[in-house]
Amino acid sequence: MPENVELQQLVEEEQEEELKFHRPKSKNRYPYLGLILATLSSLFFSLCSVIVKWMSQVNPTALAAYRFLGVLLPAIPIMIYHRQPVYPKGKRIMLLLRCFTGTAGLMLSFYAFRHMPLSDASVIVFSVPVFTSIFARMFLKEPCGWFNVFSIILTFIGVVLITRPPIIFGNTINSLGESDQRPEMWGAVAAFSSTLFGANAYVILRALKDVHYSVIMANFGTYGFVQCIMFTYFIGALCLPTCGTDRYLIVALAVSSFLGQILLTTAMQMEQAGPVSIARSSDIVYAFIWQVLFFNEIPNRFSVAGAILVMSSIILTGLRKWVLALPHDAALKRKLSLLTK
Repeated sequence: MPENVELQQLVEEEQEEELKFHRPKSKNRYPYLGLILATLSSLFFSLCSVIVKWMSQVNPTALAAYRFLGVLLPAIPIMIYHRQPVYPKGKRIMLLLRCFTGTAGLMLSFYAFRHMPLSDASVIVFSVPVFTSIFARMFLKEPCGWFNVFSIILTFIGVVLITRPPIIFGNTINSLGESDQRPEMWGAVAAFSSTLFGANAYVILRALKDVHYSVIMANFGTYGFVQCIMFTYFIGALCLPTCGTDRYLIVALAVSSFLGQILLTTAMQMEQAGPVSIARSSDIVYAFIWQVLFFNEIPNRFSVAGAILVMSSIILTGLRKWVLALPHDAALKRKLSLLTK
């Protein structure tokens, strides 16, 4: 009799262990934490833009060098802790291309933030996810359906409304500003060029998905820091601000860059890419708020309309990524099948 009891207990324990093994794992205790972290990363990245525009006496390339230093220094101990190789074999050329495109994109975006209204520059620069589909089609042979074409056209219209080129609007509407148009026009060119470089950087990052993020950040920070230092040295703009407040702002720029990058990386590990890209569009909202609060620049109706179009395109692109990641038999995927075409 005792043997039967013990046998029954063993059977019950085995059944319980089997149930634990096959029981679906519980979801994250905080299901929206990834989206919150992505929104916070947008906050820190937008603060970087404010600092760049605020420190008008420092060359934007020099500020980019400080930002790269803020990415590089924390990435080194992380890479050492995980025992990652500095230059993984077979990935060196792609790492170099990622560093080049990312550095060029960041330098151009800093120039745009300096010479354009903050919200306008942020909208153009942040349209990167939309243009990524073009280069993904060209280099990775990824499908590009009617939805991608629609989102690209929507974004182009939004960018045109923001930049308001005279060739389209004539002389009846101010292009970008009311005074000297030349710096802001070059700022618009820099912002759009930054978007193209950034889109290529995203495509290259897809090819480097097997490389640890600390390796990518360390290489990116090293390459960008050296390139920016050399560039500012040759143009005679390499200097440290003499004012104590400006030095604090440089430290804040580096810290905000690192926090934004880490929060974004963590959010991508906790949440799907689609919802994260939607949450990251809050960067545009922050830019409008900072522009009014710190620089007393009221956006006109064309800038607001263009921002709405670009944000709509970004949100739709994020929703599409999320829908594509759903299980094949999900009811929501069938309802939103229009986004998958």
